[in-house]
Formats: sequence, C-alpha cells, structure tokens
Amino acid sequence: MAVDPPQPESTGDSFWEERRICFLVTHRPDGSPHLVPVGVTFDPDAGIARVISSAGSKKVRNVLAAGPGAQVAVSQVDGARWCTLEGTAQVKDDPESVAEAVRRYTARYRAPRENPDRVVIEITVTRVMGNERPSGELPRR
Repeated sequence: MAVDPPQPESTGDSFWEERRICFLVTHRPDGSPHLVPVGVTFDPDAGIARVISSAGSKKVRNVLAAGPGAQVAVSQVDGARWCTLEGTAQVKDDPESVAEAVRRYTARYRAPRENPDRVVIEITVTRVMGNERPSGELPRR
C-alpha cells in the first residue's frame, strides 16, 4: 500500500502574495469596530503590512483619531485557509512611504488608479493567527 509522503507545513508566505481581498478592522472613536475590504501587502521580513487609501477615508480617520499605538487587524481567508495580522497602525503620507506601498500593491494586485490624496496605513505586526502563518520571527498566538 502506497503512503503519501508528509506534506511540509505551509509557511503562509505565498498566501500573502496571492491576489485576494482582505479585511481591515479599525476602531471608531466610540470603540465600535469598523470593518472594510481592502488590498493588503505584507513584508514578513520587516513585519509590516500596508494598506493604501485616500487621506479622507473613514479607516484613515479612525487610525488618526486613535493616535499613536492604534490597534488594528487585517485578515484574509480562502476556504479553510486563513491568517490574521494584528498590530499598531500609523498613517504615512511622505512620498517614499506611499511609493513603496504602491509598488507592493501593484505587485500583488495591479497598478492602483491615480490618487493625489493617497496615504498608506502601515501596520507593525505584533501578533499572527491562523493556519497560514508567514515564516520568520513574527509573534504568534
């Protein structure tokens, strides 16, 4: 009887490169969650997830209102495969940060439309959950 060899555990790195819509959770000033579909890129080596957005969007306003250390989460699912990255967010509008976020977004999704009000929400990942976890030294739950 032939037995299939054991499959290596997925590192989840490719899971964060495949094109799929994710969800971002921020908190409104009243503390209630605000959940929106977004495109997310993730750099596991740096432990940074990025979301590009317009400066006036609700998600950006929520992060700004929360101030330093704003707690957010991004998540994606594909059938039974899933991963959530939690961390602290900050909004950046400097040209270098925005250009890097757009470059990464273009590689995962496609070139975004022109947007003179574009900013990037940078998330420093502090916790990783799911069955498709990235490799590296990221904190796991």
